[in-house]
Amino acid sequence: MNDNELLRYSRHIMLPQFDVAGQEKLLASTALIVGMGGLGSPVGMYLAAAGVGHLILVDFDNVELSNLQRQIMHQTADIGRPKVESARDALQRLNPDLQITTVNHQLEGSELEGWIAKADVVLDGSDNFATRFAINDACVATNTPLVSGAAIRMEGQVTVFMNDGSGPCYRCLYKDEGELDISCSENGVLAPVVGIIGSIQATEAIKVLTGVGQTLHGRLLLLDAQLMELRSLKLKKDPACPVC
Repeated sequence: MNDNELLRYSRHIMLPQFDVAGQEKLLASTALIVGMGGLGSPVGMYLAAAGVGHLILVDFDNVELSNLQRQIMHQTADIGRPKVESARDALQRLNPDLQITTVNHQLEGSELEGWIAKADVVLDGSDNFATRFAINDACVATNTPLVSGAAIRMEGQVTVFMNDGSGPCYRCLYKDEGELDISCSENGVLAPVVGIIGSIQATEAIKVLTGVGQTLHGRLLLLDAQLMELRSLKLKKDPACPVC
């Protein structure tokens, strides 16, 4: 690291369990973020600020006025722009030393698997089960760690799937049932809730990339913002899971 990097990341380097070695791991890492919305905004901003060297941003939507209540990476002037372009500009302003790759179309099948294979960790900020299942399948196929988050109304959840055979995958937690699909566009969401969940996702990704601390692998963290309570549940592998 050069002098500017040592200064920029000095608060990380001060952490005894992190030190220079942890920061160098981040700088050499690639994180793929699916969804540049309510969850992807804090995820992208914290990973960029933390110095993850290469960020791959995936989204095919444009910025809308209704997004601005919670998607803090985008500004009023960005309305109508592709979210990946708005996000890229915001993150480059925050940390111009990073490499940022944008994918402005829906990834499916072998193309999705190919992009995920380029990453050291995947962060799922999508808002529908079809996409979440597809991301999970590709992460399992490529043995790529997945940090999964979701938020609706005043509730949220986060977990980590290492996809190394040592624990469950996303499909162990949720079966492929269409009736599960709900979104904040139909049910609403309190703005800071996605910020809390996205920040936890970013924290877990940094832990995965550096080996610092204990991740949420094998645990599901649940947030009830109405009561401001957190609780965690143990997750087990489903022996009948069709994916892992």
